Amino acid sequence: MEVVVTMSPVVRIAFAMGLLLAVLVSVRARAPGRAVTGADLGRLVAGALLLYGAGAAAVLTHRSALAAPAFAGGIGVAALAAWLSRGHDQDDPPSGGDPLDDPTPPAPGFDWERFERDFRDWETGHRTPAGRV
Repeated sequence: MEVVVTMSPVVRIAFAMGLLLAVLVSVRARAPGRAVTGADLGRLVAGALLLYGAGAAAVLTHRSALAAPAFAGGIGVAALAAWLSRGHDQDDPPSGGDPLDDPTPPAPGFDWERFERDFRDWETGHRTPAGRV
């Protein structure tokens, strides 16, 4: 005897919206305060792939009642892994940002006074032609 589970369209839409919400939260929520190790993230991704595989096997054997929860679990675990992967440690360099904010000092021996004087001359139109010093 085979049990057939049918979901109403309203339940299907709610189910899909819940999965979409999980993915959106993993992308938009504030990143965790500390980083997760690569090994832990690898385990989560492996778990998500295992759940996707179980869902595919359930579809191939015509067991849709098992396929939907397996796929949903895979999506949930993948969303969790995506959110956890956004965590950072205090030792991590800042991401993005303005390259002009780099606190790297100029090369030693750089003549800032001459640079500013030449810049002011350039700005006011007092330019020395190339090749003349």
